Amino acid sequence: MEIRVLKYFLTVAKIGNITKAANSMHLTQPTLSRQLADLENELGQQLFIRGSKSVTLTPEGMILRKRAEEIMELVEKTESEFSSIKDEVSGDIFIGSGETKSIKLIADVMKTLKQDYPKIKFHIVSGDSEDLSERLDKGLLDFCVFIEPFNFEKYDSLDLGAKDTWGILLRNDDQLAKKKNIKVEDLMNLPLLVSRQVIKKTIENNIFLNWFGKDFEKLNIVGTYNLLYNAAIMTEDKIGYALGLDRLIADTIDSPLTFRPLNPKLEVGVAVAWKKNQVFSKPAKLFLEELQNKFNNAF
Repeated sequence: MEIRVLKYFLTVAKIGNITKAANSMHLTQPTLSRQLADLENELGQQLFIRGSKSVTLTPEGMILRKRAEEIMELVEKTESEFSSIKDEVSGDIFIGSGETKSIKLIADVMKTLKQDYPKIKFHIVSGDSEDLSERLDKGLLDFCVFIEPFNFEKYDSLDLGAKDTWGILLRNDDQLAKKKNIKVEDLMNLPLLVSRQVIKKTIENNIFLNWFGKDFEKLNIVGTYNLLYNAAIMTEDKIGYALGLDRLIADTIDSPLTFRPLNPKLEVGVAVAWKKNQVFSKPAKLFLEELQNKFNNAF
């Protein structure tokens, strides 16, 4: 399986028309069709459903598309790493992060490094811990910013010394907005939107679940989310109340939403993680050194 052919495959999958895809890549339609047929023969699977004017992916084609996108992303990352092996430091650093106000600490490190090495580029990927750890394991990310609860055992990590506060996002015109904080009994009859990451019972010593104790099973969870912004839209439309972290959604005069912390207070730690025995590119190594200088000396 050649990288070139995977590029052809992805282009056709994106455009949905072999002739138009061939034109975009300056190929003849018969040449592209033959390459796709050879790929199907090599894999022993039909990848496309061919119509008179368009093509669509089969279930097997969808699997290949996901894998091909990961392969191409890794190829581009590898090329970037090798291009950075020069006297002048340049190249890309790939960082995944959950939604946390502590990303400001990472941004400060980026700014410092950028001042010394202006040709370094940073690429941020947002998501929950499950999505990001998968990308980190596959080598698509150099670092990840994880929020508790998370199992750090298979990674090296650096505690940022920051804490995020759990609470509830609700409308300003809601009666609960008159309270300064929210107790577990206030939540019992509410339709709740909860981060899919924190309700996993497979996480050992899950701080979030421990806070609720036996009351967690009594909650009326009407939906889950992986990015709080989406849950905020649902909260604004009165679908539910979003349990989330503080200072992620703007609490301004014009905002229809506000945040109230849980009582007793529930705080979680934030850390940067990377694969054990990771061989870093020169820019990523410099970034790690700057992180360690900043945060190891902070405690």
